[in-house]
Amino acid sequence: MAWLTVLQFIVVVTVVVYFGSNLLSLVRVRPAAPPLPRMPFVSICVPARNEERDIEACLTSLLTQDYPEFEVIVVDDHSTDRTSEIIHALQEKHPRLKSIQSAPLPEGWYGKPFALHQASQVANGKLLLFTDADPVFEPHALASAVHFMQLRRLDLLTLMPRALFGSFWERAVQPVVFGLIAGLSRFRKIADPNDPHAMGFGAFILITRDLYRKMGGHEAVRARILEDISLARVAKQNGGRVLAADGKRLFSIRMYHSLKEIWEGWRKNVFLAFKQSIPKTVYYAAMILGFTVTPWLVVVANAAVDAPAWVQAVSTVALLIVLFTEVSLCEELELSGWCIWIFPLGGLVVCGILFNSMIHVLFKKQSMWRGRRYASPT
Repeated sequence: MAWLTVLQFIVVVTVVVYFGSNLLSLVRVRPAAPPLPRMPFVSICVPARNEERDIEACLTSLLTQDYPEFEVIVVDDHSTDRTSEIIHALQEKHPRLKSIQSAPLPEGWYGKPFALHQASQVANGKLLLFTDADPVFEPHALASAVHFMQLRRLDLLTLMPRALFGSFWERAVQPVVFGLIAGLSRFRKIADPNDPHAMGFGAFILITRDLYRKMGGHEAVRARILEDISLARVAKQNGGRVLAADGKRLFSIRMYHSLKEIWEGWRKNVFLAFKQSIPKTVYYAAMILGFTVTPWLVVVANAAVDAPAWVQAVSTVALLIVLFTEVSLCEELELSGWCIWIFPLGGLVVCGILFNSMIHVLFKKQSMWRGRRYASPT
C-alpha cells in the first residue's frame, strides 16, 4: 500500500497545484461605476428552441439593461412549446425586442450556429453579444462588460456566469464539471495573442462586428457542437484579442435541473472538448477519480490493513488537502460546505458521462441535443 499511497499523494498535489496556478490567471469582471464614456450600439443575439422554462426571465433581464443603445434579437428555432407565445407577449411590451422565426436548418449547419447566424444578419450593433436563452443578467451587466472590453482593447470577451444550483444532483455533479472546466481553461494562454489556445463560453460572447465579419461569422463554425469554443479559436486565428474571464458579478445561470438533463447536456460535447481523444478521456477520468474518490478509499484501505504510521499519515494528509480544496470550490460557487461529502458521487457520475459521450461519438457516430441528431459531430 505504501507505493499506492505515495502515488495518490502525488496525484492530489499535482491537481491542486495545476488548478490553483491556473485560477491565479483568471481575471474577474466587476460592475463598472458610472459615469461611463459613450458606449457603442450593441446587438444581443439569443437562440431559442423549446425554452419556455427560462426565456421570459432571460429576455426580461436583457431588455431592462442599464445601457443607452442596444437591441435584443431572439431567434425562435422551431419551438414546439410555449416559447413563441412568451416571445410575442414580451415583444408587445418592449420595442427593443426583435423576433425572428428560424428558417429550416440547411444542410451542413447545426442548430445553434444557424440561429445565431440569422440573428447576426439583421443586427445593427458595432458589438454583438451572443448568449443563450437561460442566463439572467444584472442590470449593469452589459455596460460593465462593454466598458471592460474597451479598457482592455479586446476584440472578443467571453465570460463565465455565476452558477445556480437547485437539485441534489446539481450540487453533486456540476461543481465537479465546473472544476474540470476551470482546470482545463488555460486563462493565461487564452489572453496571450501569440498562443493558439482559446476558449469561449456560449452564455456570453461579446465580439466586435469588424472581427466577426473578418472571420466569416458563424458560417466558420456552422457544423460545430462546441460552436462557442470554435468561435473563439477562429477569432484568435484571425488576429483578434481574446480574453476569457469571470463574470459572476454580471449574470447567473442554472444550466440543468435534473440528473437526466445534466447527463444529456454534458454528454453531447464533453468528448468533443477532448478532441475525440480516448487517451485524454481516460486520463481526465483517472484524474477526477484520483481526486474525488480514491483518496477516501486509500485512507480506509490503509486503516484496514494496519499500514505503517507514516503511510496512514500521508494518505490522511492527501485527503485533507482534497477536502480543503473542495471547501474552497464550494465557497467560490457559493455552495454549502456539506456538498463536499457528495463530490465523490459527483466524480463517479462525471466519469460515466465522459465514457458515455465517447461511446456516442465514436461508436454511435452521433450527438443528440434539443431533439436533433447530429451525425459524425465535430
